[in-house]
Amino acid sequence: MAYDFDAPIDRRGTGCEKWDNMAPVFGRDDLLAFWVADMDFKAAPEIIEALREKVESGVYGYPLMTDSARESVVDWLATRHCFSVDASDVGFSPGIITSLSVALQAFTAPGDGVVIQTPVYPQFFSLIRRNDRAVVENPLMETADGYEMDYDNLRRVLTPDVKAMLLCSPHNPVGRVWRADELWRLAEICVERGVVVLSDEIHHDITFDGARHVPFQLAAPESAPWSIIFMAPSKTFNLAGLCGSAWLSKDKKIAARMQKALVSVHCSEINMMALAALEAAYSKGAPWLDSLTAYLSSNRDLVVKFLRERLPDVKMKHQEGTFISWLDFRGYGLSGKELQDVLVQKARVALNPGIAFGGDYDAFARLNIGCPRGTLEEGLDRIGSAFNF
Repeated sequence: MAYDFDAPIDRRGTGCEKWDNMAPVFGRDDLLAFWVADMDFKAAPEIIEALREKVESGVYGYPLMTDSARESVVDWLATRHCFSVDASDVGFSPGIITSLSVALQAFTAPGDGVVIQTPVYPQFFSLIRRNDRAVVENPLMETADGYEMDYDNLRRVLTPDVKAMLLCSPHNPVGRVWRADELWRLAEICVERGVVVLSDEIHHDITFDGARHVPFQLAAPESAPWSIIFMAPSKTFNLAGLCGSAWLSKDKKIAARMQKALVSVHCSEINMMALAALEAAYSKGAPWLDSLTAYLSSNRDLVVKFLRERLPDVKMKHQEGTFISWLDFRGYGLSGKELQDVLVQKARVALNPGIAFGGDYDAFARLNIGCPRGTLEEGLDRIGSAFNF
């Protein structure tokens, strides 16, 4: 089946954060939106049909977390990621941030340190602080080709007060898809220090150029008593608004502890629409995803070509996965505020400010390429014209 990712979809006025919340955030609403990490594509037809069946049933009572839903997760991990798990290893929650917050409460105490690898998803900072834990930064090392983990620094920051690490795999925003050996080395250090790794793998299905996502417990099986994997169809299939995610651990004790913590706050289930969408996505969505990944790869290549030809002073490391590109504007010598002024006031585009991903990245911006190519081309042209000083 051919899927039309070029079709423009006008989301303004639909109550979506990405297009209807720009005025409060950026000061104006006449921008092209490239910030919030959802995509401007319709979901796979199979998912839409599954939701239509639920809606047309007219009965919206309490759902059962079915064996077939768990099996769809199991089958997806086996076929897409070569990771064998049992259905009993799989649990659910309304979202990964919810799960991570509950996990911090279950496996750490107020005042404990939690490691993150900056630049990183801004919600990591806020969920740690909201739970009265301390942010401990282990910045990624910038290389000529991309970003690498700094294991020596990780050993230094893992003091006895540090009890957990939030791992972003693949990494948002730098687009790294961590190799198995990188994850194994990370696991070795964390297990040695008794640090629980909470692996956010929400972007695991979108990878390019032969890069392959490796689930954390597959890369390092010995980490199972010290780790939990969190996943969702929300980024892969553009379902974030339905609020449904899964988590898993191959260690029965840590899984039981996680499940008990979720049950205690009534967050161990997902709503019936999210459940139907999840099962349809993981059981029928592979062809759509294959087409989407090819389309996003071409969008990524378009950004690379545009920067090379029109804005060579803006740098972008090789993006191995995700639908977000990390742009380095340091060559212009602008402050973070000056950079945003050019993007918003002159180019009239909304990109996530780099400072939100860590204190040293105010001259960066995150660009969402999950949109029709025509929208991306117009946005890039606006940026090129704005920086033609």
